[in-house]
Amino acid sequence: MPYINLQITKGANREQKARIVKDFTETLVTVLGKKPEHIHIVIQEIEDENWGFSGILTDDFRKREG
Repeated sequence: MPYINLQITKGANREQKARIVKDFTETLVTVLGKKPEHIHIVIQEIEDENWGFSGILTDDFRKREG
């Protein structure tokens, strides 16, 4: 029973999340031969201030890029 836990920063809309679930499911069916009804996908949205990379928080990075 495949389980995918996808963590992203906040901002994806429902349509985008539905596309992710559809595409990830199709990939596991095609590549691993899994049954769609056995695939579980959880999308966790993380606040920008709780995500960091390259030594800074994402909200600070976005302020610089903005």
